[in-house]
Amino acid sequence: MQLYPAIDMKDGKCVRLTQGSFDHVKVYSDTPWEIAKMWVSDGATFLHLVDLDGALAGSSVNEPVIRSILEAVDVPVEVGGGIRSRQTVSAMLSLGVSRVIIGTKAVREPELIRELIREFGPDQIVVGVDARDGLVAVDGWEEVSALTALNLCRKMKEYGVRHVVYTDISRDGMLSGPNISATKKLAEDTGLDVIASGGVSSMEDLQRLYEQGISGVIIGKALYEQRLNLREAVERFQHPCTDNLT
Repeated sequence: MQLYPAIDMKDGKCVRLTQGSFDHVKVYSDTPWEIAKMWVSDGATFLHLVDLDGALAGSSVNEPVIRSILEAVDVPVEVGGGIRSRQTVSAMLSLGVSRVIIGTKAVREPELIRELIREFGPDQIVVGVDARDGLVAVDGWEEVSALTALNLCRKMKEYGVRHVVYTDISRDGMLSGPNISATKKLAEDTGLDVIASGGVSSMEDLQRLYEQGISGVIIGKALYEQRLNLREAVERFQHPCTDNLT
């Protein structure tokens, strides 16, 4: 099971939101690249970055910070938040980002995903499926669509998508445990590589995800609040020879 320490960026700082609300922001560091170095020193082999400002603006905002993180560490990095055009995808990959995560455009303009997969390949394009009560949210989680997470994933699979990040918004930043049943069902019903996101609070949560065969999990607040130790989690749950880009 691949572990993805999360670095959420807002105003150039490393922060965490509660249930995706921009009214509930907690700043953990003014130097996100130092956080990246810390997670890598603790055994992280893949980092998950989110440009929160970009998610609201609809375009990349924290590119200087992303660049600093890429310069500071030598592990693969995936980035989401405000990536809604071919130009932004190309720019991120040119920076050295390994995978880009696209959410809103997968709902609003699904054909773009098909085109991006054809141009850049299925291992560089990840679809972010952010759901509230099973329905997909868009525009930085500010709006909930009428599309279900399962139907979106089925359509994305038809378009050649292999990887999705599934976030249960109601659990994000709450340390209340991930939505394991929904994550497992999504993986089983679609055959996609589903990365769980939102609510991980303990080693027990990771154990449950691991036992259910979930291929990856994003860990955020639990690390920042020292609810679990990354080095211990990597040693316990992550296969040492995992190849993340194949």
